[in-house]
Amino acid sequence: MRISPIDFAIILVYLAGITLFGAHFRRGQQNLRDYFLGGRTAPWWAIACSIVATETSTLTIIGTPAIAYAGNLAFLQLVMGYLVARVILCAVLVPQYFQGEFYTAYQLLEKRFGRRMKSAAAVVFMATRALAEGVRISAIGKVVSVAFGTGERWSIAIVAALTMIYTFEGGMRAVIWTDVAQLALYLTGSVAAFFLLLHKIPGGWTEVTHAAAAAGGKLRVFDFAFSLTRSYTFWSGLIGGTFLTMASHGVDQTMVQRLLAARNERDSKKALLGSGAVVFAQFALFLVLGVMLFVFAQHASLPAPADTDRIFPEFIVREMPAGVAGLVLASIFAVAMSNASGSLNSLASSSIIDLGEGTGDAPTPTGIEDRSSQQLRRSRRMTLVWGVVLGLLGLVRWGGVLEAGLTIASITYGGLLGVFLLGSWNRRANQTGALVGFATGIAAMIVVRFCTPLAFTWYVLAGTIVTFAIGSLASLRAPRTQ
Repeated sequence: MRISPIDFAIILVYLAGITLFGAHFRRGQQNLRDYFLGGRTAPWWAIACSIVATETSTLTIIGTPAIAYAGNLAFLQLVMGYLVARVILCAVLVPQYFQGEFYTAYQLLEKRFGRRMKSAAAVVFMATRALAEGVRISAIGKVVSVAFGTGERWSIAIVAALTMIYTFEGGMRAVIWTDVAQLALYLTGSVAAFFLLLHKIPGGWTEVTHAAAAAGGKLRVFDFAFSLTRSYTFWSGLIGGTFLTMASHGVDQTMVQRLLAARNERDSKKALLGSGAVVFAQFALFLVLGVMLFVFAQHASLPAPADTDRIFPEFIVREMPAGVAGLVLASIFAVAMSNASGSLNSLASSSIIDLGEGTGDAPTPTGIEDRSSQQLRRSRRMTLVWGVVLGLLGLVRWGGVLEAGLTIASITYGGLLGVFLLGSWNRRANQTGALVGFATGIAAMIVVRFCTPLAFTWYVLAGTIVTFAIGSLASLRAPRTQ
């Protein structure tokens, strides 16, 4: 073991405490509204925290500093697009989600295009979310292997199992409130890392700025060059980041489920907009940590790591005092569990509601409160199934974790966003056209991913354009069906 017994004890206490805290939310659950939407009782600020915690992952905490360590702060341009997208979503999609009793994002597609479109979108969402979450879970293995000097499989199994327990028991209410606790923990840990680095670098912040400038502008944020092959420029960040977030927060069930859990449309919008300010601040913090780690490595004469994703975990284990290291490591576990719990609940909800209705396994939205006990048991079993799937996918080695996760999602997000916008903006669009556009958009992005040098930050925009255009043309040639 490479960490102290105190740090190990802190991690164990956290894992046990958060599991028990989440599990106790089982009390009072009576129907699927309670299990999948938390009874729509959570305040907007708690949902905002849950959105941020879900948007953040172990990939973010170890991958974002790695990007700045190897480059500069240009990733922040992508985050600017995250903010623009939230404003657009509040005007375009959020109001539509509150025009009915929806439990998933894809019920909106059913209302507009029919059941086949809803099922197709749900299947794509589940495949995308499972693969992307597998990347996120695998990232925790890197942290544990650094902290304990052991293999990754047991750590992945433990995190997946504990998360599965409290999500199985507590549902969305457990997800939201554990997210609030986990957000507070990982932000505290990250701020502690910032001040410790500042203390360890001779000359403090002045030295950071001088050394970063001497290294070729590592504090540089803006790059106004227009390029379709570079991931982090102002244009790819602002435009690509806007479309990426419109998809991730507007049509991905993991995020939409949190918006639907708000008490009303106004609270949903407040939660979405409020989360944007926190997200921008935390990404700025993580990127600055990467620059500070670069400067610290220069002063400490540390060799360049073969895997830059390990640079932050290595600093935690080697340089942080006992107790503080345990806090920061626990915060990284917190993020991993937060992501996994949200994904488990959203995957279960989409499986039961979006795919179950067609076989009679789930009631229609108007009758969804019936057969409550049976539905709760089925939903909990589905949570277990997805927990096993995510745990197995977490054992796959995915390479650079942050971009791997974003790339997987970006391939299919364009198709999903395109078909939602098709339904919102093209009144002549029909189910056949939507299905053709959806399939073509995803196929096109698979080709783009493997056959072109296009940067992943443009994927969602490209996929959205293809889906919308082909869907519109196909609708003109097909009979109008609803």
